[in-house]
Amino acid sequence: MNQSQGPSRRSFLQTGSALAAAAASGSLGALRAAAPVHGGARSPLKIGLVGCGGRGNGAAAQALTADPENVLWSLGDAFQDRLDGALTGLKDSDVGKRVDVPKERQFVGLDAIDKVIGSGVDVVLLATPPGFRPMQIEKCVAAGKHIFAEKPVATDAPGVRRVWAAGEQAKQKGLTLVSGLCYRYHDGRRELIKRLHDGAIGEILAIEGDYITGELWSFPRKSGWTDLEWQLRNWLYYTWLSGDHIAEQHIHTLDVMAWIKQDQYPVKAVSLGGRQTRVDPLFGNVFDHFATIYEWADGTRGHAYCRQQNNCWRSSDEYVLGSKGRAKVFEHQITGPSPWQLDGKMRDMYQTEHDEMFEAIRGKRPPINNTEYMCKSTMMAIMGRMAGYTGKQITWDEAWNSKEVLMPDQVSFDMKVPPVVVAQPGITRFS
Repeated sequence: MNQSQGPSRRSFLQTGSALAAAAASGSLGALRAAAPVHGGARSPLKIGLVGCGGRGNGAAAQALTADPENVLWSLGDAFQDRLDGALTGLKDSDVGKRVDVPKERQFVGLDAIDKVIGSGVDVVLLATPPGFRPMQIEKCVAAGKHIFAEKPVATDAPGVRRVWAAGEQAKQKGLTLVSGLCYRYHDGRRELIKRLHDGAIGEILAIEGDYITGELWSFPRKSGWTDLEWQLRNWLYYTWLSGDHIAEQHIHTLDVMAWIKQDQYPVKAVSLGGRQTRVDPLFGNVFDHFATIYEWADGTRGHAYCRQQNNCWRSSDEYVLGSKGRAKVFEHQITGPSPWQLDGKMRDMYQTEHDEMFEAIRGKRPPINNTEYMCKSTMMAIMGRMAGYTGKQITWDEAWNSKEVLMPDQVSFDMKVPPVVVAQPGITRFS
């Protein structure tokens, strides 16, 4: 199953080549051999990838680049063509020599997660549609596997609560659990937000967060596809699978807004949203825009805007108004009495996620467990979606305790897919 926001095969191969060249030249210090693992003796770490789209391919390449002894051991996807494409691309890249995935470790089907876990891997990379994430994280933790989990971690509140519980179990087991909320691993954002926490612009009064972009990919329906296959291949457009784009994409912005507030999360939200241009059945039941106002307990307001419409103005940034200055997060800039502008090169944030993850797994740093913010930022996105869908004010407690289940417990190719119903603000009810 493919994941949006990932590189194309061409860009993936180019990136892999560049990273491999940097590693060979020694210019990436984080790529040097890490500390011992497995009882003090160095040994390969076997990696399994579940979800063989662009984002999954990128994560696999970055995992291999992070440590020269890592090996891609198994692949899993719902569809054979997705798996075949990923395997070809990875083998053709500069990390291809460490792609050791014979036919017997290539798993196709909705149960691929079980077979990848059972293939002897140490680490599982999860890049399937988000609706599957709670079940897959639970299974990985139960089996004692380290995890890289793309965002968001669920599409409904019961799913978030399941991931929270699994993440707590991962802590008890000493497992590393890294989130795909990659801005947390971005050098520029880390430095700027540290300065905000240190009072560089005084008290935070308001935050604006934008993820305003164009339409993403879609696949035309082919003869022989069941309704489920059609939806799985176009999962972005079905709320039960993606969470809508406020959760699948805009979550990056929302996570930064919460990070700026020192991981305090808003207590309520209201939102305007709907479908203006993506009204064709091709686009399932998701909205194409949201404008959400989040409010924190101290009165701070966050204005969050997201849109996926072509031929329109675009923006991706966070703007912070403080009592003593302002900050542009994406531009790494602070203005006011204590001005600052980032100067210098930054590492690739996608690579940094994996560099730090495998340093933790090999004992070079303490275990990483991103459970708290990946669950709460997912819930922040779901709360905004709930407010947009219903037209009502939704509180954090209402959202967190919601009993609405979008993702079925069991998914099979012969199942009846959930009804494709587009929410209508003022009519759709909160549950």
